[in-house]
Amino acid sequence: MTHPLFKKEIFVETAFARRFQKMLQDAWDNRSWHLLVADPGAGKTMSIRDLQKRAGGRSVLAVVAPKNNDDEQALGDQFLAALGLPIRGHWSTRKPKLMGHLHQYGTEFLIVDDAHDLSLEHLMLLKEVTDQGRLQYDHPLGLCLVAAGRGDTIPLKETFDLPDPTWLQFRRRFDKLAPFCRVASHTSEEVRDILSTLEQEYQPLFPQLRLSQWTSSIYAWLTHPVLDPTRSGRVTMDNLMKLVVTALEWSYLDGKTDVAPSRLKSAAELLVLRHDTLKLIDGAGPTTLAPDQTSAEEPGVNGKEPERQTAPEKEQQNTAKTVEPAKEQVQTKTSPNCTFSGEQVPIDLKRFTDSGINLVECPRCGRMRSLSPSKGVLRFKAHTPRKQQTPLTEKRWSATGKTDWSVVEG
Repeated sequence: MTHPLFKKEIFVETAFARRFQKMLQDAWDNRSWHLLVADPGAGKTMSIRDLQKRAGGRSVLAVVAPKNNDDEQALGDQFLAALGLPIRGHWSTRKPKLMGHLHQYGTEFLIVDDAHDLSLEHLMLLKEVTDQGRLQYDHPLGLCLVAAGRGDTIPLKETFDLPDPTWLQFRRRFDKLAPFCRVASHTSEEVRDILSTLEQEYQPLFPQLRLSQWTSSIYAWLTHPVLDPTRSGRVTMDNLMKLVVTALEWSYLDGKTDVAPSRLKSAAELLVLRHDTLKLIDGAGPTTLAPDQTSAEEPGVNGKEPERQTAPEKEQQNTAKTVEPAKEQVQTKTSPNCTFSGEQVPIDLKRFTDSGINLVECPRCGRMRSLSPSKGVLRFKAHTPRKQQTPLTEKRWSATGKTDWSVVEG
């Protein structure tokens, strides 16, 4: 049976949370308007909840954009419920009183989560209520529309760009310097900090837990194109927690005092290789414990039925090539190059740039190459395996004999 600690929702003050909450705090202090975009699963909602808890009272009011209901009343009732007010009577009676209630409760800052679901009517209500606050109560309100999105997409921008005077006025209320902001997820170094924090959180169950030693592997798994389709090189908190908690839960059931590396790999495969897998549940039902990587069998062995795939066969083949590029190359083409040629080097780019060292040692054969970032990632150049075994003396990045990349000399 699993431990209650694994079901507990843990808020970690991550680098993303600090960036995101800093934007919210500035908007609150300056009563400014912003559209904040972040990756799905980055940790937006938990960061909003933490800010609200620390703010106390009703000074910060956060609601979730209504789903499948475009009427302005749906959003208005969300605000009334957040204030703790009963929702009685007709909307035409409640609506004129909404700003009065916000003024009475001392609300200074509004946050709308899942703002990508807002309709034209919802946005019109926000404009009307905040206009009323300025005109009748001399009570300006800060506003942050928090949306989920990937890449350079700006949710709702098509609406804000409409030529109608209403949307021109709405657009004018946004902050003049930073109206639309993307809050980035976690770098490799920030993942290391989170893992160190989680070591303390789960220390009662795992006295010898050292998650941070697996930072490079975890970062590489979680920036796989399946989980990072825009190739941003950033890791979301949701994917990180899914991988870590799953591996820890299995290790706990194994009776371990530290996380088993094979369990981390199994959890990563669940997130990547089996991302679109339809798992067959039969017999006595699902089991909590997954097969260990060290003894896992290939699907279809010993008469066991393989898991049924929902993705098309061609798409599955492409996924396999993405996950195991070196293995696929060996099967289809004989090459004199080292098998690490073209592989992504999971070094945090800021850490790499700040070091001033661009020489990197191949972890497979020891050959050194000068690297520079391309499209936000480092890739090792194509090269033949190093045959001479003379000691390396140059100052360089290396992961040979270690669990993570660092600058070494000699």
